[in-house]
Amino acid sequence: MAGGNERSMKALREVWRRPENSLCADCGKPDPDWASSTLGVFICLSCSGIHRNIPSISKVKSLKMDHWDDAQVQFLAKHGNAVTKATYEAHIPIYYYQPTYHDCQVLREQWIRAKYERREFTEPGKQLPYSDGVKEGILWKRGRDNGQFLPRKFLLSEREGCLKYFTKQDAKEPKINIKIDVINATFQPVKIGNPNGLQITYLKDNKTRNIFVYHENGKEVVDWFNAIRSVQFHYLKVAFPIASDNEIKTRLTRNFLKEGYMEKTGPKQREAFKKRWFTLDHRRLMYFKDPLDAFAKGEVFVGSRENGYSVQKGLPSGTQGNFSWLYGITIVTPDREYLFTCETEAEQLDWIAAFTSVINQAMTPQEYASKYLDAVS
Repeated sequence: MAGGNERSMKALREVWRRPENSLCADCGKPDPDWASSTLGVFICLSCSGIHRNIPSISKVKSLKMDHWDDAQVQFLAKHGNAVTKATYEAHIPIYYYQPTYHDCQVLREQWIRAKYERREFTEPGKQLPYSDGVKEGILWKRGRDNGQFLPRKFLLSEREGCLKYFTKQDAKEPKINIKIDVINATFQPVKIGNPNGLQITYLKDNKTRNIFVYHENGKEVVDWFNAIRSVQFHYLKVAFPIASDNEIKTRLTRNFLKEGYMEKTGPKQREAFKKRWFTLDHRRLMYFKDPLDAFAKGEVFVGSRENGYSVQKGLPSGTQGNFSWLYGITIVTPDREYLFTCETEAEQLDWIAAFTSVINQAMTPQEYASKYLDAVS
């Protein structure tokens, strides 16, 4: 820390070292080394960039490189992450998604703006744009066949328990009517090629269907995301009246455990390995020819270790199928073995860790009911 007298520097270090200030106030990243001199929070470098874009609310400085005068240090000492959170995060709805440093820019930015700029969580019972139980508007949706993004009207209804979209503004009947309890939504800016890209998936006849959408306005697309979570939460409260709020929260939208390219071979294990895009959505391992395909070419259920599932590094000796990637993975199920290869050892280890995390979890009764999927062919 350059500049400043020794007394101020010592006082700053003491405040900085408080346990409450050891994680970024906005995304939870360890060891934040920036702070807001107007809000009194300790934040990471990435979040400081978002704060810098709302200068009327937050003035940020480096804790290592900038000078902090006595008054600024005293302000930090009086506030800090715990005190500031008690004000700006006092009334966050249970269903609201609070992003971490692993999440994309639009989620983190709108979380920060919601807290400090719009002050959405400072008062109890405040009317929020995603809490009405109904939301209607235009989202740009990718065409299933032509790949073009076109504006489509979407309607989310808590009363009807569904999400609909219409191909025309004045259409009376929706193109698709999706029950809220089979929907997942996750931000996919890289895959979709838009910073506000959102992937909506749902089950139809026990098969996963993907819809890719975006909105030019970051606040609007995050409001859609949290509106879906709000409707899901209230639907599940009725469906499972004895479940706690936290139990229901775990059943709302989820991020995929792992995505990426692997090579696969068929059930005879003599076919040439083909490169495919894989998505691990808890116990569903799906593969696609293209990451933006609407439907998976195949799915395989990944059960628990106690039910005979395991993951092994490498391929069985004598594997005959031709493959160009050298880092193999074998998924063992009660019915057969599934063989995959990865391009790098790092990818191989990441996939093995993801599979292991699923296999080590006991299966729920609902998962038993959904295990009979079409196998990867």
